[in-house]
Amino acid sequence: MLVQAILIGLIAAFGKLDYQLGTLYAFRPIVLCPLVGIVLGDLQSGLAIGASLELLFMGSISIGAYVPPDECIGGVLACAFAIQLGQSTEAAIALAMPIATLCLAIKNVVNAGMPLLVDRADVFASKGNLKGIYAMHWIIGLVIVVLAFILCSVSFYLGADAVQGLLDFIPTFVLDGFGVAANILPAMGFAMLGRLVLTKQLVPFYFLGFLLCSYANVPVLGVALIAIIIGIDKYDLLGLGGAQSQLSVEGDEDDDF
Repeated sequence: MLVQAILIGLIAAFGKLDYQLGTLYAFRPIVLCPLVGIVLGDLQSGLAIGASLELLFMGSISIGAYVPPDECIGGVLACAFAIQLGQSTEAAIALAMPIATLCLAIKNVVNAGMPLLVDRADVFASKGNLKGIYAMHWIIGLVIVVLAFILCSVSFYLGADAVQGLLDFIPTFVLDGFGVAANILPAMGFAMLGRLVLTKQLVPFYFLGFLLCSYANVPVLGVALIAIIIGIDKYDLLGLGGAQSQLSVEGDEDDDF
């Protein structure tokens, strides 16, 4: 149990360390929950819960002064508790947002002291001390990583009984409602992505992919490969545009002659 708690804490710390390395999106539930599943010996549940929680937190992004719930710690702990207690994906969804919101409150208290380190970084910057700036960057990151490790490892080690009591207290119809919501989330996620990326230029390709899947029975991998070919041609990644333009110019001159 103790070893598993430490490993769960290390997974959360790995997710938080991602921010120090340029945000490679390793902190997302779809990446961390399968790791939790491996640690707890149930990779299949980790994959299923990670996919569901990824859809839940898909719109959880920081815009302006808004700080979203902590999807990293919320996802890791919800997945760990659900697998440990033998619960379903619906139970993980029920736990994820409250845990993420509570972690956000704790993180906000810690972040109150971060401006002191940021001010030191400004002082180092004014003096041209690059090593000092790097030091402040890694100290801030280390605080966040250690906090995530402590929260996840201690919570997992001490909180299983409390979480089981909470799940027993939640009425069945509430968990059933979370299950229905989990089935709706994929449509909402794709709709949110569609609002961001769909333009008049891209809509024909969107419906092309739909038609290929629905009427030509092309598998998703085949559609993805077709999309890659279209992208290569559309953006002239092979560098053929210049040669084609030159040929057309020569042809025009011949026609004029």
